[in-house]
Amino acid sequence: MKIAILSQDSSLYSTRRLREAGEQRGHEIRIVNYLRCYMNITAHKPSVMYNGKPLENVEAIIPRIGASRTFYGTAVVRQFEVMGVFSANDSQAISRSRDKLRTLQILARNGIGLPVTGFAHATQDIDGLIETVGGAPLVIKLLEGTQGIGVVLAETHQAAKSVIEAFRGLEANILVQEYIKEANGADIRCFVVGNKVIASMKRQGAEGEFRSNLHRGGKAERIKLTPEERSVAIRSAKAMGLSIAGVDLLRSDHGPVVMEVNSSPGLEGIEKATGVDVATKIIEFVEKNAIFGNFKDKIQY
Repeated sequence: MKIAILSQDSSLYSTRRLREAGEQRGHEIRIVNYLRCYMNITAHKPSVMYNGKPLENVEAIIPRIGASRTFYGTAVVRQFEVMGVFSANDSQAISRSRDKLRTLQILARNGIGLPVTGFAHATQDIDGLIETVGGAPLVIKLLEGTQGIGVVLAETHQAAKSVIEAFRGLEANILVQEYIKEANGADIRCFVVGNKVIASMKRQGAEGEFRSNLHRGGKAERIKLTPEERSVAIRSAKAMGLSIAGVDLLRSDHGPVVMEVNSSPGLEGIEKATGVDVATKIIEFVEKNAIFGNFKDKIQY
């Protein structure tokens, strides 16, 4: 099978591992920098051009679209879909997952547990917004932030007001969420492929750091999920229309709550922490599903 991995950097761990796994299973793998692609949009013979030549005979693509390149990256994925090429994740699902507010609204509509969340842009009723999530301590997030950037823990009411006022002055959209104290600075990354959680790890934030991102000094270890956590992760990916997803959970006193659903989850942390060959699982999924043709997104919102 001829598989294209859409990635800006062939040296990235995730990209390299997917290439290795694909080649080990006998596939022809090509790394395509989607930012260097351009498209011929026509009803008769749509095509994706790369380095001046059409990308022909591609049977499947694995999108690894950077968050800051979502608009153009998903346009390229969509063009492959127009051409009838199978995509491991649908373009609409990727776009959907990159909107934090939309993600939370979709998950809430599907009855999936979430931290109590408020959303605002230029509200004058800051006290009311804070009380919406039960008061301080609380977490304030920039809607456009990624990888822990633009996330602030406000431990007092006054601190929360100051941060919200500062963000409001920047004309920023913000999310305000209850702080799950009992999580103790740890979260769980569930790696979903198809309808299964194939690997899971616990990420513990560095001392004094409430964010558990590994690149911020956090540590990861393999963890066994409860049946409820496994179910929540699978339901979350399905609700978003994602076949491959990293679902981040917190263990709260009222059960697992979903923090984020990532459409391009990294492989390095999860493979090293769990010993699971995630890359091969993804290639196997592509093998089994590409023969049925392009995935049709069924999510209506």
